[in-house]
Amino acid sequence: MEKIVLPDIKDFHKLEVYLQHGGYSAAKKAFGQSSDDIIDQVKRSGLRGRGGAAFLTGLKWSFMPKTTDKPKYLCVNGDESEPGSFKDRQIFEYNPHQLIEGIIITCYAIGAKVAYIYIRGEYHKWIKLMQKALDDAYAAGYVGEKMKEKFGTDFYCDIFIHKGAGAYICGEESALMNSIEGKRGYPRVKPPFPAQNGLWGCPTTINNVETITNVPPIINKGWEWFASIGEPKHPGTILFGVSGHVNKPGVYELPSGTLLTDIIYNYAGGVPGNKKILCVIPGGSSMPPLRGDQIEGVKMDAESLKAAGSAIGTGGIMVMDEDTDLVKVLARIAHFYHHESCGQCTPCREGTGWLEKILKRLIAGKGSVSDLDLLITVANQIEGNTICALGEAAAWPVKFMVERFRDYFEQRVSKEISLPVANKVHSMRHTAIPVEEIKH
Repeated sequence: MEKIVLPDIKDFHKLEVYLQHGGYSAAKKAFGQSSDDIIDQVKRSGLRGRGGAAFLTGLKWSFMPKTTDKPKYLCVNGDESEPGSFKDRQIFEYNPHQLIEGIIITCYAIGAKVAYIYIRGEYHKWIKLMQKALDDAYAAGYVGEKMKEKFGTDFYCDIFIHKGAGAYICGEESALMNSIEGKRGYPRVKPPFPAQNGLWGCPTTINNVETITNVPPIINKGWEWFASIGEPKHPGTILFGVSGHVNKPGVYELPSGTLLTDIIYNYAGGVPGNKKILCVIPGGSSMPPLRGDQIEGVKMDAESLKAAGSAIGTGGIMVMDEDTDLVKVLARIAHFYHHESCGQCTPCREGTGWLEKILKRLIAGKGSVSDLDLLITVANQIEGNTICALGEAAAWPVKFMVERFRDYFEQRVSKEISLPVANKVHSMRHTAIPVEEIKH
């Protein structure tokens, strides 16, 4: 199987090695075509976003207005802060120039003169590696004004690396733009969408690192080639980050539609001690978990996982064996989303705290059966009632974990425990109980 994003080539991160293997030839080919041709090829390839939403890339590019007096921008989202996601840093380390080439082709296609690579604040090592590759590309004339001479074109663009400050919310596209502008990382209300009103009120396109890295091979080898790989509705390869209870955790580039069980047992070496799988989260911690006894035959692509009751997300596969304490796992996930909520929306700001508090009560052995229903109720109140998708990210793991492992969670609560009423007088003000009785 040919690897598109992380080819097995020694020192591929070095500019001279990248050039030896056809580096920047896709950009030269692209500059000989119209921007509409490039967008059309990406559309036909079926390339979908690799950042979580799996939106059609070419369609997103086509939203960018053709004629405008304002400058256009490209934002490349490398803020992979979600637990279970660690694929983009592999590109920063092992294939940065293909990302850079993908950026300049994308900028040409959408008419942007400036691109920002937004990288997670904790990625100190990978920020340095990416900056080194970018400096080399500038020095060699593959980025910046020297592009005119290097490629024999009137087009050129600049690329800047923007270091985040470790806020998960800035992985949301509009919060990311606010962060680049120097504002607090609050998600924006949409519409207007970034293509109309993005960075500094100008048209902006946001794509994930892995998505953009797929662009040069599509231009070089043709959209038909890319569309023939993996599942027809979600073509290409995907970087699967496998973690948890597996013998060989890591990042595996495989065709979309690869069986989840094949990834776990054939590539990640199976479960230590040949234990049974209790639970799998297939796309990073925010995606609905699957029961271990229901993963047989499940394919890893957007449509198949949707049918199975989950989502592809970032392709971060988290495996949990039969001895895993799911209540502690869920409490840890809930703590993360509570901590990372920006606080702009009340359902998320308050609801994430309630979820964590209830789960901690379960861990302490003070949970009741009604707490399980309460968890689902709170999750439902958060889901769909927030400006950005962090609400869903916090609600889905809790809601679906409790629903799909109800038998497991019921073993962890006591039927004797009932919650005391916090304010007895107010709760009974409309009852027939005499006031005198309440006083005593």
